[in-house]
Amino acid sequence: MNIISKFTVGSEEGISDLITIIDSSVYSLHKELIPEEDIKKYIANNIDPRKMINDLNDLSNQLIITYADDRPVGYSILKSGSGHPDLPEGKKATEISFVILSESDSPEIRQSLWKKCRSAAGFTDILWINMMVHDPLLEFLKESGFTIIADATAGPFQLPSHLLKLEIR
Repeated sequence: MNIISKFTVGSEEGISDLITIIDSSVYSLHKELIPEEDIKKYIANNIDPRKMINDLNDLSNQLIITYADDRPVGYSILKSGSGHPDLPEGKKATEISFVILSESDSPEIRQSLWKKCRSAAGFTDILWINMMVHDPLLEFLKESGFTIIADATAGPFQLPSHLLKLEIR
């Protein structure tokens, strides 16, 4: 399997790949907890390609997409300058998302996406993420050095989550 993680711009193709991953991941992460009709309604009403293009063309945001055999299987978005009240003051914080499709999740794909994400975050002091407690990638992030600093809610349905941070420098 050929796996590559690369920076992607907010182009039509990049957004199409991102939406493919988002649609599938939102469904698989919530299907056991939220009625299917509510998930479908959320996807139809809240996944806006124009908004995504605008967000990604903001110079403080970076998108990384991981491909397995040319198929989009995961992504990470880094939002620099994005803080949170539970983080230490005076440090440069960057919020990340870290998503891999469950049917494509493997140690190689996790490592590919994480290495690219980590190398892109060299400019910041702290990486942080708000990840749902039932997300299978939570343990991977903890193994990668993230620590839980608070309980919270996350996602479109505000399910229980953990706020995690990783001190970069």
